Amino acid sequence: MNNILGYSRALMALTLGFHMIFAALGVGVPLMISIAHFLGLKRKDPDLIRLSERWVKGFTILFAVGTVTGTVVGFQLSLLWPHFMQLAGKAIALPLFMETFAFLVEAIFFGLYVYGKHWFKNPWVHWATSVPIAIASTVSAFAITTMNSFMNTPAGFDLVNGNMVNIRPLEAMFNPSTPIRVAHVLITAYVASAFVLAAVAAWKLLRGEKLEYHRKALRLTLVAGLLFSLVTGLTGDLSAKFLAHNQPIKLAAAEGLFHTTTMAPLTVGGFPDKVTGKLVGPRIEVPGVLSFLAWDSINKPVQGLWDFPKEVWPPLFIHMTFDLMVGAAMLMIALSAYYTWLWFRKRQSAEHPLFLGLVVATGVYGMIAIESGWVTAEVGRSPWILWGIMKTTQAVSDSPAIPQIFWFFVVFYTLIGIVAVSLLRWYFRKHPLIPTGGYEADDMVHPAVQEAFGHD
Repeated sequence: MNNILGYSRALMALTLGFHMIFAALGVGVPLMISIAHFLGLKRKDPDLIRLSERWVKGFTILFAVGTVTGTVVGFQLSLLWPHFMQLAGKAIALPLFMETFAFLVEAIFFGLYVYGKHWFKNPWVHWATSVPIAIASTVSAFAITTMNSFMNTPAGFDLVNGNMVNIRPLEAMFNPSTPIRVAHVLITAYVASAFVLAAVAAWKLLRGEKLEYHRKALRLTLVAGLLFSLVTGLTGDLSAKFLAHNQPIKLAAAEGLFHTTTMAPLTVGGFPDKVTGKLVGPRIEVPGVLSFLAWDSINKPVQGLWDFPKEVWPPLFIHMTFDLMVGAAMLMIALSAYYTWLWFRKRQSAEHPLFLGLVVATGVYGMIAIESGWVTAEVGRSPWILWGIMKTTQAVSDSPAIPQIFWFFVVFYTLIGIVAVSLLRWYFRKHPLIPTGGYEADDMVHPAVQEAFGHD
């Protein structure tokens, strides 16, 4: 059983970790496409129109891969954790249905947007078909996050003899952690997507392609990234307060706090030592900040791990994943704030190689932060798969085929990843940006827009 449990955990981590990249981009990139297209029409700016259509070509590949990996996630919930689905399946049926319906809406409007330039005489109608894509992707993320929230703060049922009865689907969906978790998941997806797109523009500028198109791409993504990052700070603060009230053991593990402490410090760095009950190694501690984040007062105590039995402690490495997440947020805010200040105060585009290199690195770091945040949230729930009701060991399958399935998916995801990256590289190499401002024959730019801008 321990062998099957280990492989089940590894396979779920592999699947979610791979899918999370495409899921985050699947939520954030449609919004950025719609914004760029809207601003391009409003300002009559062909570069922004071009930006939206080139982004959507790349998104087509991401959308296809995300569809496949998302389907696998649903399949593996039943395959790997059948006892959980047997217990909680009826309570989480509504968000699962909503996610499927949202995907169908997204697929329909995605087709309209990709092929609609010849169908709609008005270019604004063509742009309008991008809006439901962004909304549907957001609804899809909302539905899945409510299900995950249910696993952290189960609600909307009565537990009788180990069975869920009198299920109230809306109460289960809008459980106590839903509002803050949904807000944080959505906004971090927007942030990560903005910085991935910024990294592409920065890379092009760094390579010497000093086109106004790339400058506008960098400007749009970093300004949007700043706005989203600031909201992330707010949702992160609310998340800390929620954990302090509802899941103090997860907050203590994320911060590496072993002893209940007044004026608890915010600690960055260090490695939690479970034996000695201390953080070891180099670290920075800012006194009182954790207490303030948790309670809006530096004088209130924050519970430490020793207040709870050791057998329900989460794995303590989540302190490092939490640091990765917070570090990424700070770097993103700093870079985007500097760029925005420079542009709006001095009308200068920051193009120093060091700055551009940091933006490129942040595109990668942003996705690492997304992964780290989910590891912190999911591993921090251990040993529970359904908080306070069912442990992971009680939910796992007893199928002896799980190890073989794990290795199959290792190969599968490796191949899918290679194909996705290869297709992206192939397409954009085969369809390079035309410096003169002309449009490629297969562009999605609406004919009326091309005529208005004076392009063939």
